Amino acid sequence: MMPIAQAIGENNFTLLELVPRRGITLEVGKKVYIGEGKRPEVYYILGRLHREKLTEAAKSQLQEFIKTTVKAREKEFVEFFNVAEAINKRIHQISLLPGIGKKHMQEIIKQRKEKMFESFEDIKNRVQNMPDPGKAIEKRILQELTSIERHNLFVK
Repeated sequence: MMPIAQAIGENNFTLLELVPRRGITLEVGKKVYIGEGKRPEVYYILGRLHREKLTEAAKSQLQEFIKTTVKAREKEFVEFFNVAEAINKRIHQISLLPGIGKKHMQEIIKQRKEKMFESFEDIKNRVQNMPDPGKAIEKRILQELTSIERHNLFVK
């Protein structure tokens, strides 16, 4: 038996199982290096973690991680609203966000043609009755991580 940690990649939101080095205790929410070369806290990566194997504790921590990450990378996610395109004739990337329907999507596209969005606040101010865009992205990322989605927007 060896200790196993459940982790998520910060850039691509990849769920992983890690084996910590002997004598190392990984704290909840701690950032660890898992790239090429020497990894000080991680002995090796077992592989990708299937969404069904996420523990309940990991699921609750996942929500907090996603919330913090979306806030920290706001500019990147605002850029999504500025460049999102139609997937096909009936589905647009923006309409896949929870709480954003066809009317909001059309208004977002209209507003971004006039001037690109600069922040989540800017989106909320310029699009009437717009739900919180940050929360919509958080929900979508969580949805992509915990259930099977046909179109992934943020999870690789």
